[in-house]
Amino acid sequence: MNLIKHGRNVHELQLDGKQVHVAMLSDLHWDNPHCDRELLKKNLDFCKENNIPVVINGDFFCLMQGRGDNRRNKSDILPEHNNARYLDSIVETAVEWFSPYADIIKIVGYGNHETAIIKFQETDILQRFVDLLNFKCSSKVQTGGYGGWVIVKQTFNGNVQISTKVKYYHGSGGGGVVTKGALNLTRALEMYEDFDVFTMGHIHENSSRNDVRETITHNSKNGYSIKQKELHLMLTGTYKEEYGEGAYGWHVERGAPPKPLGGRILKIEVKKVDNLVLKNIDSFKFPL
Repeated sequence: MNLIKHGRNVHELQLDGKQVHVAMLSDLHWDNPHCDRELLKKNLDFCKENNIPVVINGDFFCLMQGRGDNRRNKSDILPEHNNARYLDSIVETAVEWFSPYADIIKIVGYGNHETAIIKFQETDILQRFVDLLNFKCSSKVQTGGYGGWVIVKQTFNGNVQISTKVKYYHGSGGGGVVTKGALNLTRALEMYEDFDVFTMGHIHENSSRNDVRETITHNSKNGYSIKQKELHLMLTGTYKEEYGEGAYGWHVERGAPPKPLGGRILKIEVKKVDNLVLKNIDSFKFPL
């Protein structure tokens, strides 16, 4: 697998095979005591064992326990980060923890937790993490944006190439107890053009759906013809389990329900029939 950077938040991921996979994660909140690191490690180990590249779509960190942060809570800080170098210690311990996966993590995008630290603390913790990880592991992890594009260029049958355009956006709003992010996906259909896959985190849901659009294509042999284009839209879950037993806490008191944990794996399958290349796109939760 190879990664090419075309712009600040535009990357091309080159993969080989008729069927390829890309792990799409978000909302790790790795430094929060409620992060299910056991599940996160299990998912990353699965990617490592199966050589699956990993894209992380924002809120890699939580970062809420610093001086002057009105969200801070003494019970929501790990012992190794409870010191006078709070932000530095998070970067250093994260590099140590994620070092075994530096070769499969390809892109790490920003979430509202990272951009809040840039705004109020004037330091880019995500870029510092990526720089130190690359320095220590000789890896080539790239930072993305709060939103951006990943072009999956797939090579199969020797020299046949096909591209799948993935639009990622960390997310906005609080989601909905009833709609569970469906409106966010519908908004994406109105906002973005020419994508094959849309993926969003932020609202801590885990699901996918397929939409179909009528389009028209042209080739030199048959001229214009009407086609149906399938679009895959997905929401990636969190690794922060903050509901617990539902006794108390910010998550419970604002009326939020338990949230699904874990990310999703994007599957792109292609097949050449005569002169046509057929493509099937789907996503699924990590196996047990």
